[in-house]
Amino acid sequence: MAKQNVAEQFVDILVRAGVRRLYGVVGDSLNPVVDAVRRNSAIDWIHVRHEETAAFAAGAEAQLTGKLTACAGSCGPGNLHLINGLYDAHRSMAPVLALASHIPSSEIGLGYFQETHPDRLFTECSHYSELISHPKQMPRLLQTAIQHAVGQSGVSVVALPGDIAAEPAPEKAARSALVTSRPTVRPGDAEIDALARMIDEAGRVTLFCGSGTAGAHAEVMEFAGRIKSPVGHALRGKEWIQYDNPYDVGMSGLLGYGAAYEATHECDLLLLLGTDFPYNAFLPDDVRIAQVDVRPEVLGRRSRLDLAVWGDVRETLRCLIPRVREKTDRRFLDRMLKKHADALEGVVKAYTRKVDKHIPVHPEYVAAVLDELADDDAVFTVDTGMCNVWAARYISPNGRRRIIGSFSHGSMANALPMAIGAQFTDMRRQVVSMSGDGGFAMLMGDFLTLVQYDLPVKVVLFNNSSLGMVELEMLVAGLPSYGTTNVNPDFAAVARACGAHGVRVEKPKQLAGALKDAFRHKGPALVDIVTDPNALSIPPKISAEMVTGFALSASKIVLDGGVGRMLQLARSNLRNVPRP
Repeated sequence: MAKQNVAEQFVDILVRAGVRRLYGVVGDSLNPVVDAVRRNSAIDWIHVRHEETAAFAAGAEAQLTGKLTACAGSCGPGNLHLINGLYDAHRSMAPVLALASHIPSSEIGLGYFQETHPDRLFTECSHYSELISHPKQMPRLLQTAIQHAVGQSGVSVVALPGDIAAEPAPEKAARSALVTSRPTVRPGDAEIDALARMIDEAGRVTLFCGSGTAGAHAEVMEFAGRIKSPVGHALRGKEWIQYDNPYDVGMSGLLGYGAAYEATHECDLLLLLGTDFPYNAFLPDDVRIAQVDVRPEVLGRRSRLDLAVWGDVRETLRCLIPRVREKTDRRFLDRMLKKHADALEGVVKAYTRKVDKHIPVHPEYVAAVLDELADDDAVFTVDTGMCNVWAARYISPNGRRRIIGSFSHGSMANALPMAIGAQFTDMRRQVVSMSGDGGFAMLMGDFLTLVQYDLPVKVVLFNNSSLGMVELEMLVAGLPSYGTTNVNPDFAAVARACGAHGVRVEKPKQLAGALKDAFRHKGPALVDIVTDPNALSIPPKISAEMVTGFALSASKIVLDGGVGRMLQLARSNLRNVPRP
């Protein structure tokens, strides 16, 4: 049997850790690793057009599967391109191993062609970033990197010079067991008892949920029912907590809707469950607050806490539910449910007036039709910007659908690359990229990746020929929009030129048919929808204190618009409210 080289050993360890794909762009310093992948039937090399796409795709796959994924970039500019997607994966708690191949080891520090220092460059967007400078560091260094990525739910980076990758692997290298999954974390009895006392003492409790409630839907619903609590959520908590929720009061934050803001401010006790909600000015400063999170470093970094509980949300609630007294007074819950329904009734008209005749097409209408026609287990990848708004307001979660985006990092151009990683996890599952024209154009080259691998991703392009969210930010700040206009081609024609299905929609009556045809098409498809660039509804009062980006303004709801099927849920929840 031929002796392994370091690259082959590296690939074998990735396979043992459960990695099935390595996303990247080939390059000279990566050649030994790519060749090792070629000769290993258990892993595939996924050739993308831009390394940023590779990192986004790996991050999306990790978010969907919960398992370690991997991407790679060649020395210098190649691995530098990974950095934005790695930032997103790291902030999304996606376990990703990035291989940053490096210049020849003998040239490091001498200003060699394409020289960078990847072990330094990636430290801020990783839990672990180290250089392999000798073959004997393998496999222990790679094993350590994997355990950081899996154990701490984030990115690890290994810098590997091409010459070392080609050297013989050390003989009799230890074959250690690999950590490939995380344990659950249960708080101590003292913390659970303290939290139970706080809940029993509070007359009005509100739950505010984030992505840390994944897998805890049943426990959150049981708990809310026991203590008669309204349940609000952050954007990343939407897919886990909004569906089948008779206590739902909507979403807080700059894209928020409904009564979530009121519920978090008018309670006696606010319980933050698995959320690192970044907009602290939306949180109250005059109520008691307790926070439960599996990451101790996020406890209390957004608001003052009266109690910090380190633990997994599901395990914490399982311990907590039997220890709290059942509340009988549901007046606060019923009042918030009524406020929520009233709020949605007031905004739903924004997209229901003559939508079938309005030209350009209302983007709200596009999102509502998409929500109705998409599969019940579809994966939606969502571009940052106005597509975030339409997904938050219109895509209905049901426990089977997934909605992923750059919700913590806020990068443009994430939807298409994420769709690539999502589709590779299951070629039979419907994957829909909700792309803005600005984001799509930024990494449009990787539409060719869909065609090359015949990935049946459906790109639904909200084409308003502008950077819509940036225009809104400028407007809120009292500035005229400038530099936000895009001069776009017929993207459907571009898709057809690439060998994919492409159709352009300019009238509302064309929309449903175009989406149905795209969904029926067996390969990649793009629906280019010309949408209204003025679909930026602003509340009647705009304060000079409003600021750009996603920081808080003096107004608590900046965007106004329809809410799709969420109104139906709110109406149905009102049936639980006793009539006087």
